[in-house]
Amino acid sequence: MQIPRVGVPDDLAGRLSMAEQYEYLSRRSLLGRGAAVAALAVAGPTFLPGLAYASGDRVAPTGRHIAFGRNPRTQMRIGWQVPAPVRKPFVRVGHDPNDLGHRVPAEIRSLHSEVKGVIAPTDQYYLHAEIGNLRPGAKYYYAVGHEDFDPKHADAAFTTAPPRGFPPHKFTFTVFGDQGVTTAALANDGAVARQNPAFHLLAGDIAYADPNGAGLPIGITPDAGHDTFNPKVWDAYFGQIEPVAANVPWMVTTGNHDMEALYPHNGYGGQTARWDFPGSGPRSCPGAYSFIYGNVGVVSLDANDVSYEIPANYGFTGGEQTRWLKQRLAFLRAQPDVDFIVVFFHHCAYSTTNSHASDGGVRDQWVPLFDRYKVDLVVNGHNHVYERSDALRAGRVTKQVPIGSTIRPDADGTVYATCGGGGKSLYDFPAPDTYAGHELPHTDVPSYHWAPGKAKVTELVQWSRVRFTGYAFLAIDSEPAFPGRKTRLTVRVLTATGAEVDRFALERTAGSHFGALTLGADIGDA
Repeated sequence: MQIPRVGVPDDLAGRLSMAEQYEYLSRRSLLGRGAAVAALAVAGPTFLPGLAYASGDRVAPTGRHIAFGRNPRTQMRIGWQVPAPVRKPFVRVGHDPNDLGHRVPAEIRSLHSEVKGVIAPTDQYYLHAEIGNLRPGAKYYYAVGHEDFDPKHADAAFTTAPPRGFPPHKFTFTVFGDQGVTTAALANDGAVARQNPAFHLLAGDIAYADPNGAGLPIGITPDAGHDTFNPKVWDAYFGQIEPVAANVPWMVTTGNHDMEALYPHNGYGGQTARWDFPGSGPRSCPGAYSFIYGNVGVVSLDANDVSYEIPANYGFTGGEQTRWLKQRLAFLRAQPDVDFIVVFFHHCAYSTTNSHASDGGVRDQWVPLFDRYKVDLVVNGHNHVYERSDALRAGRVTKQVPIGSTIRPDADGTVYATCGGGGKSLYDFPAPDTYAGHELPHTDVPSYHWAPGKAKVTELVQWSRVRFTGYAFLAIDSEPAFPGRKTRLTVRVLTATGAEVDRFALERTAGSHFGALTLGADIGDA
């Protein structure tokens, strides 16, 4: 028996962007035309005031996760989920877990998912509150609730970013991509928590509710014109990360599996219901934002905008994201207290796996900016392995970076690290693994990169320095210094058991303008 398919006809699917596909399906659903295309009942997140819901019967909150607001020193955003409608949701925050403050109202974002014959009607309720006017570098306890659920004791806490212009403050942050809901992902979460990070970065492909990741309309079976989708995967995902993400700012960006064609706004309607992005980047691109923590400027990008390999959302910002990136990198380089710039996004500029390798769209549009503003470290996901380059400029090796090396990025070049071993099934390389404790003589690696039209261009690369087929994450230790002294980022790459597979350090001289600041004063933009 032939299974009926739901979505855009094959002759259109390859020629329409994700936004155009969503518009096509929405119109077909509204007009009720034909049995060949089943009715698609979809809705993006509905933003509702706290009074809009009837009360539940002791409905317990789940899936708490926190994120920085636009200013990580004074704002924190708290998100959670409830399985049924509630009234008057709120957050209580205080300096003592047993003495919380007044209620801060929360916003309800209701997400409806349905495709007739494919996805049964599913309603999910995400709640969000922004806590402002916080003290920099301070620890706060919090609890979430609603009209029929008012906890008096906090079992979660967060710490705001330290003030800018403050004396040196050591900290650690962690990074991985491609997580999903797996036992390996759970083990990575526990290992991340043991690092006591100030924040965690997730370089796209978050939950894998869309396991196909082509940004195509939703159908019964995956094929050349359709993806499959299960919104309930998100319930499991938030339950999985809550033990860590309730206390550590979980800063995500979007990968190809996060373009969920069931929802509007280029497939990101679901993501904007579930997550609070800082909103410091271009309005057209929620996954693009930036913040400053200590002496590190962090930039998040949405590489779906530039990907040649998976072009469903190619060019959806009309160049706005790349223009913003240029402005933001220039701004960060001008800040006297920002020594290092770390950029993270999904599709790889430089990787050699057999599955995805490198994306020429990233190389064409963003690598020249990374070179111009001497970005220190670029971290990607997409390829489910760990791989690290030598120092590069314009795609060429400018300095070899063996394991244990220290380099000066301003003179030596940018290091690119792929860390997509967050939890999903692993990929393989066209060359043997080489990592700490298992180092092989360096060799060139046969690989390819994606060109316009989804063409593969073969290449023999010299820059693949470390390769590890396993689950891993980056733990990055910042050691700030007073002006004129050496400051460094030490990058450790760890497995869930704590084994170290790579280590290198990035070193600069702390900003010469720092002396103009007043110690303890808060300056400039976030």
